[in-house]
Amino acid sequence: MRGDPRGWRARHHREHVDGDYKHPPPKGKYDELFAQSKALLKRDPVKIKRDLCQFVLDMVIERLLVRDNEVEIGCFDGVHLHVLQRCYKHNPRIELGAAKQHATAQLKAHRSAVGLDLKYGEGIWSKGSHPEPIINPFHFKKTRSYIHDYIHRGAVIWTPRPIPNDPIEVDLLL
Repeated sequence: MRGDPRGWRARHHREHVDGDYKHPPPKGKYDELFAQSKALLKRDPVKIKRDLCQFVLDMVIERLLVRDNEVEIGCFDGVHLHVLQRCYKHNPRIELGAAKQHATAQLKAHRSAVGLDLKYGEGIWSKGSHPEPIINPFHFKKTRSYIHDYIHRGAVIWTPRPIPNDPIEVDLLL
């Protein structure tokens, strides 16, 4: 969000912004812009509780698999969703969009059981996604490791098989 004290970027980097997530901008520098951005929101941000994260991730993965995608690993921490997938039929953005739509529909269908009341037309996701093609085996390993490391941030993880701790075993799996 524009003006976020943790750091932010303008669309297509059209304006220079001091700081980033590793080196946040000076305190108070973008407070007015952040307040304006929050005032422009049409509704409060949706925050997925920890106990629902596994349900949401399972629904996303279920839809990806039903649509004949290979899923290597996925994680969801209530804010960020990361999936390492291979799409055979369509654009990855379309596939992930269908999976996110399915997860939202399932949350709405089970709203009394999950305790999240979404109104008609509301969802839990921001617009779009940012798929990045895997270019080589090293990139694949680094991406898989990056997604798996979200477990240290409290994310739930989905894998089709356990991830070994031994790097030699990881090389044998790939």
